[in-house]
Amino acid sequence: MEKKRIIKWRSKPQKHDYPAAASYLSLILGEQAAENAAKELESAEMSKFPAKDIFRASMLSLLGVSNSHVERDRAKIIRDEKLSPLLLFRDKRNGKLIIADGYHRLCAVYTFDENAMIPCKIAGPD
Repeated sequence: MEKKRIIKWRSKPQKHDYPAAASYLSLILGEQAAENAAKELESAEMSKFPAKDIFRASMLSLLGVSNSHVERDRAKIIRDEKLSPLLLFRDKRNGKLIIADGYHRLCAVYTFDENAMIPCKIAGPD
């Protein structure tokens, strides 16, 4: 893990993040449920969670810095560019968190600080 850096974030996800989230979620939930989830994400309030907790809840593994997308996001962090918040969805059926958009950003941030608070929107059943 590299030395901690201050990670800069946009105040809200970018418009193109929602269709990307819907596309990914359609693979898991189906087309209509994914569209509904993306709409729910758009209206969700912003939240913050530690990077390590998002990883644990998602049950995903950390991508290495050799991944080109992670490398690109790490470069943004080093250049003090703002990252887009994550879009998350609670999958109650499988008992895990789906990172609908922002997996590579999360991996990049984690390489600097596993305790970093990650701004995100989260949808799905409470």
